Amino acid sequence: MRLDRTAFYPTSGGQPFDTGRLGGVAVVDVLDEEDGGIVHVLDGPIDASAQVQGEVDWTRRRDHMQQHTGQHVLSAAFDRRFGVRTVSFHLGAETATIDLAREVTRREIDQAEADANDVVWDDRPVTVRFVSAEEAAALPLRKDPTRTGELRLVEIESFDLSACGGTHVPRTGMIGQIAVASWERFKGATRLTFVCGGRALAAHGRLRDVVAESIRHLSVAPADLPGQIGKVQADLVAASRQVRQAQDQLAVYRAAEWRALAETIGPVRGVLREAPGHDGNALRTLAAAIVSEPGLVAVLVGDGTPVPVVAARSGGVEFDAAVWMKTAVAALGGRGGGRPDLAQGGLSASVETILAFARQALSA
Repeated sequence: MRLDRTAFYPTSGGQPFDTGRLGGVAVVDVLDEEDGGIVHVLDGPIDASAQVQGEVDWTRRRDHMQQHTGQHVLSAAFDRRFGVRTVSFHLGAETATIDLAREVTRREIDQAEADANDVVWDDRPVTVRFVSAEEAAALPLRKDPTRTGELRLVEIESFDLSACGGTHVPRTGMIGQIAVASWERFKGATRLTFVCGGRALAAHGRLRDVVAESIRHLSVAPADLPGQIGKVQADLVAASRQVRQAQDQLAVYRAAEWRALAETIGPVRGVLREAPGHDGNALRTLAAAIVSEPGLVAVLVGDGTPVPVVAARSGGVEFDAAVWMKTAVAALGGRGGGRPDLAQGGLSASVETILAFARQALSA
C-alpha cells in the first residue's frame, strides 16, 4: 500500500524497516521502490481510498535510532582518531556491524570506543538538514555520498557530518552507551560488532548471568575465571590422555580374548562382535589391535545413532574393508568410507542386521 506521506522507514542504507500498524492492520514490511515511492506491506486488507492513521512500533524504532546514531559516532571515532574509514554498515536483529577499511588493533578499538562514548556522554545535539549536491561538495563530509541531487545530512555537533537517510536520536545521550562486542579480521579489513543503548544493557545482562553461573560452578572470583577455565581445560586434556591410554591397554587384552574366539567364516577367521560403550574411535583402536596378527577380519559395532561400525583386516587377507563399507551403506543406509585395510562409518540398522550383513559378505 502506498500513502501520500508516511512516518514508516523502509529498509535502506543497512537499516531495517519499521513495523507498526496502519488503520489497525499490522505492517510487516516497508519497501523503498525505485521510483522513490514507499510501499507498506500489510498482513490484512485495508480500504485503499480511506484516510488511515499510522502507528510506528516505537520500541523497534528507538532501538534502530540508537544503533544507527551509535554507528555514526563509532565510525567517526575511528576516522578522526586513526583515519580508518567505514566501508559498510549492517543493522541486525541483535547486533550491528561495521566493516573498517583496514585491520585495526585492540588498542585502536579500545581508544575509538572510549572516544565514541565520550561523545555519547557529552549529550551533543544531532541535527538534520537538506542541502544540494553543490553545497555538499563544499562541506567536510566523513564519507562521499552515493546519491545525487538533494542530500539529507546528519550532523553530530563538532564530531561528524554525514549524508544519511536513516533514523537518528536527537541527542547523543539517547544512545546510552556504545559497546564493542567482538571483531574479526578478513581480507586486510576488520568487521566489528557492536551494540548500543538497550542492546548494550541486554548484552550486559546476558554476560552477567553467564559469568555468575560460571563462577558458581567453578567456585572462583570473577577475575580468576579465565585462569580457572584454563586449568579445567588442561585437566580435561590430561584426563583424556589417561582414558586413551587405558582404552589402548584394554583393547590389547580384549583383542587377545576375541582373537581366541574368532570363528572361521569362509576363507578367513572373523571377529564379528558388538562392543557396547564403544564409539568410533574406540572401535578403531580395538579393531586395529585384533588384526595385528595375520589371517583376521574384524567387524565391530558400537553404541550410537547411527550405529558406529568399523571393519578391518590383517595384511594379506583378501577382504576390502572400504568396499564392504560402501556396500553396507548402500544396503542399510548411513555413511562411511576408508581404506581397504580399515573402514569406518555409521549405519542406519540394528546391531544384529549389521553383523548378519558382515557374516554374509565373508561367507560369499
